[in-house]
Amino acid sequence: MIIGVPQEIKNNEFRVGLTPGNVSGLCKQGHSVLIQRGAGEQIGLTDESYRIAGASLIDSAAEIFHKAQMIVKVKEPQAQECAMLREDQILFTYLHLAPDPKQTKALMHSGATCIAYETVTAINGALPLLAPMSEVAGRMSIQAAASHLEKTHGGLGVLIAGVPGVSPAKIVILGGGVVGRNALQMAVGLGADVCIFDRDIDRLRQIDMLYGNRVRTFYSDNLLIEQEVREADVVIGAVLLPGGAAPKLVTHEMVKKMKPGSVVVDVAIDQGGCFETSRPTTHADPTFLVDGVLHYCVANMPGAVARTSTFALTNATYPFVEALANQGVMKALSIDHHLRNGLSVHKGTLTSKPVAQAQGLEFSLAEELLVA
Repeated sequence: MIIGVPQEIKNNEFRVGLTPGNVSGLCKQGHSVLIQRGAGEQIGLTDESYRIAGASLIDSAAEIFHKAQMIVKVKEPQAQECAMLREDQILFTYLHLAPDPKQTKALMHSGATCIAYETVTAINGALPLLAPMSEVAGRMSIQAAASHLEKTHGGLGVLIAGVPGVSPAKIVILGGGVVGRNALQMAVGLGADVCIFDRDIDRLRQIDMLYGNRVRTFYSDNLLIEQEVREADVVIGAVLLPGGAAPKLVTHEMVKKMKPGSVVVDVAIDQGGCFETSRPTTHADPTFLVDGVLHYCVANMPGAVARTSTFALTNATYPFVEALANQGVMKALSIDHHLRNGLSVHKGTLTSKPVAQAQGLEFSLAEELLVA
């Protein structure tokens, strides 16, 4: 199979879909890998390292899209990339379609087979290709909060750890999944006053067993959320509905009651965000104010630590890339129902129920399309 890796073009996105080590593995199995020149240069993955691994270096994304049978990316395709997809191609990347009707329409129009990293599953129901970036984003959310709480960055001027005689920052984490637990680990490590909300009682028990009285755990309840958010210095949005739009847990009215200079970090922004006041931002212009509350809503947070993120991501995605290349897309999807759960669009048909529900569209089950 011919596998193409274009350079990412989203704002300040420096991750790359395959490492030189991945390329070497694929080439040794008889596949051809096309890498756009400069795709990994910004994170120390040089063109020469890809050439030595066996890749062919290509000058333009257009040529890669023209020649490749499978496109492996990191972020969702931008409009000009969607326009280059064709019916006989596989696209394997993050898609986050639920809040993005334009991308959904473009991918359906392309006729390509589009598999979303974020909805590929594992035996225990986990999301193994989302988890590494959720780990990164969860840890980064506290770094971002700490930075933006500083007065010079628009915050109230609060040190997360506090000092002897001065209270630490109060941090509220909405969601106890991978993002929330990694944010929690960082916040506790810095000595913050932390509480976390979730609807999974067993998960809250696990957190309580691990952290004891260093963390307050709450079952998600609108009144409790409103109370804790009102008093918070930082609120981390870490709620996920796999493949679907994030629920709006914090209303505009709740934001109005927050302290001026407090900080919101909406890690769920890829799926539409869990604050009514959120809108996507970029690393170049990461924040905006709503009623005196600083909002950090960068849609590709792990891109800021792109080298770490690239290796963490490809450690998880490479076995699936290998399976698609070795078996072909139809056989790979038929054999592995976990990979099949990642199928979002196939030959013009939407196959993701959460996306269909979010956008009011019809969908077909992947199993039915594969049989047909």
